[in-house]
Amino acid sequence: MSTLAFRDTPGGVELAVKVVPGASRDRVMGVLGDALKIAVTAPPEKGKANQAVIEVLARVLGVKRSGIQIVAGHTQSRKTVRIADLTGAQMLPALGIKPSPAGREDCAR
Repeated sequence: MSTLAFRDTPGGVELAVKVVPGASRDRVMGVLGDALKIAVTAPPEKGKANQAVIEVLARVLGVKRSGIQIVAGHTQSRKTVRIADLTGAQMLPALGIKPSPAGREDCAR
């Protein structure tokens, strides 16, 4: 069972993301280890995959693209993403993840 790593911050929520660039379609694939796995069609060059990740998260979570920021891992497949004005409790259902009784977030996909 995989557990998504995230933390609520005063301005929103931060989470670990594993990006798979060059995929056949843009989508959230589920949880891989402690990271949210996101596949994007964009190549990993000149920030194109990063921008695609922001667009996928904005669509899935129903937030503005401007409220999503990559705060670490700009040139790596593993990133830390900050989403403004959203809590972990609001994010989990939109991602299809249910909180477990122990307070850990388990992948329901």
